[in-house]
Amino acid sequence: MRISAACIRCMVDRQEENISRFEDEHKKSAYLKEVLRIIGDSEEDATAPLLTAKVMRAYQEYFGESLDYREIKHSFNQKMLAFEDAIRKEIHANQHPLQCALSFARTGNYIDYGAMRDVETSVLETLVREAGQKKVEEETLKRFTKELETAKSLVYVADNCGEIVLDKLLIELILELYPQIQVTAVVRGNPVLNDATMEDAVEVGLDRIVPVVGNGTDIAGTSLAHINQESLELIQHADMILAKGQGNFETLHGCGLNIYYLFLCKCDWFVRRFQMEKNGGVFVHESRLGTIDPLGQSDV
Repeated sequence: MRISAACIRCMVDRQEENISRFEDEHKKSAYLKEVLRIIGDSEEDATAPLLTAKVMRAYQEYFGESLDYREIKHSFNQKMLAFEDAIRKEIHANQHPLQCALSFARTGNYIDYGAMRDVETSVLETLVREAGQKKVEEETLKRFTKELETAKSLVYVADNCGEIVLDKLLIELILELYPQIQVTAVVRGNPVLNDATMEDAVEVGLDRIVPVVGNGTDIAGTSLAHINQESLELIQHADMILAKGQGNFETLHGCGLNIYYLFLCKCDWFVRRFQMEKNGGVFVHESRLGTIDPLGQSDV
């Protein structure tokens, strides 16, 4: 999904905020010019996650450091681990446990410092409290359930820290209901924003229930042209793929694989694109997505 004008504006504004604490105006000016050059020289089909990765590398070159989200990631992992047992019980007590688990996993997508400047704990807690009563799109759920009955392999493409705890609960349930399925989780290969890496998978115990693979990149999405061979082969040969988050949608949409997307619409561009309210939930199969034009109109 090529980058929009709204995403470009947001990317530049975010970088101006990121460097506001530095005093060297010459270096700051040079850096912002480099950001604009990266965007201006990008290919027509460049995605926001791919350009963000290039911008973050430039940030490190100019300022000698990378943006460090380790404390934030640990904090949200622990916060969601504290909810884990209660959410697991709620899922199993629900009349429709798979729908409930999908809703919780989708709710966790709120923890996103790529789409938002700040993740408000009060909003997150409200979303989590309400998640068990939320429904997912009925036709997509029917298709997803039917495919789970016969599928042999599912690749679960994770997105953010904290959220990965709720991904674990959904994966646990899928393994319980459909024990013939081999589930493999794919995380980012290198740190990028607050996205989940192998370190996060280990912290929350995801690696103890399914194989977890790092995709080899620092891109806040899953660009098939850039991920490592192991991840590429897993994704290309999977019977089913469940991709979490806006970044994975932006980088995977249009690839033609059997992908289900699960995320919240957190930024204004996605709200308009999917005709949703802020933090509205999306669960949709690749085949049901029409061409999304530059004005953000869609048949979803």
